Amino acid sequence: MSELRHDPITRMWVIIAGDRDLRPQDFELTVTPHPEQADCPFCEGHEEQTPPEIQAIRVGSASNGPGWKARVVPNRYPALAIEGLPGRKGVGIYDRMRGIGAHEVIVESPQHDVDFADQPLEQQVRIVSLWRDRVVDLMRDPRFKYVLLFKNHGAAAGASLSHPHAQVIATPVTPRAVAVELESSRSHHELKERCLYCDVIAQEMDDGSRVITLNEDFVAFAPYASRFPFEIFLAPRHHAHEFGLTPDAQLLNLARAIADVLKRLKLLLRDAPYNLVLHTAPNTNVTPRRAFYFTTLEYDWHWHIEILPRLTRVAGFEWGSGFHINPTAPEEAARLLREIEV
Repeated sequence: MSELRHDPITRMWVIIAGDRDLRPQDFELTVTPHPEQADCPFCEGHEEQTPPEIQAIRVGSASNGPGWKARVVPNRYPALAIEGLPGRKGVGIYDRMRGIGAHEVIVESPQHDVDFADQPLEQQVRIVSLWRDRVVDLMRDPRFKYVLLFKNHGAAAGASLSHPHAQVIATPVTPRAVAVELESSRSHHELKERCLYCDVIAQEMDDGSRVITLNEDFVAFAPYASRFPFEIFLAPRHHAHEFGLTPDAQLLNLARAIADVLKRLKLLLRDAPYNLVLHTAPNTNVTPRRAFYFTTLEYDWHWHIEILPRLTRVAGFEWGSGFHINPTAPEEAARLLREIEV
């Protein structure tokens, strides 16, 4: 029988359609293989096809040329423009502002067809360190209220180029999805004087049925009210509110944890498309700033990563109701992922 589950973080109800109980082989997957792209702008030797790099990890080579391990460039077709001020104003009952922000691409490797999960550990650590550097750097701009890092894998997940890469977009407003999580966290802390995420993580680790993998610093599990089949929630085991403050000593275990779950997904779901999204703390140095806003952020917020495989379609019921229908119970998804030999 189906059941409804409520997520205290997102405040969403999810229908777990237990009578369907779809397994990996039951999904119709459209997997786009990595094509040979002689003209791929992200491949080594094609640096002139991208805007000048913002940052790069290099070994004895000059900027904007070959010899890099990972590099960051402005998006050639940015969603938001870097120059100017938001210019907030009211338009009757509505509000508007200029499309001010930043939009960057993190090219994860010179290799065109090697995904994050298949990179050597040393390269995985370089990638997550570059993620951290870009979030920290963009947070220094007081115009930006939020910095969102995300990774689209596969055409069905929105990737226009198959070369492994992530993107970072800084916005002058806090995204609604994050705002809801912030409010849930703050309300929980006001009532119980505890971090909501820490409580969820502790309960999941005690229960164990939805835990997929863990190491000394990080844990990954299938959320109790998973919106999508094989959805994964990955977070620090110990309280940490801002991704940019992750110490170097933990980047190794972060890279291991991300690679572990991505490898399990790849093997189990035949390289299905997915979205990876980082939810870190909003920018507390933004100006102007609301009085007493985010004063408890250090105590009630907990940064995390959401990994969302694209195995089902969002249709009319989901859009109209705000509910998601998940045909695979998270307990079953976690069990199948745990059983994968990595």
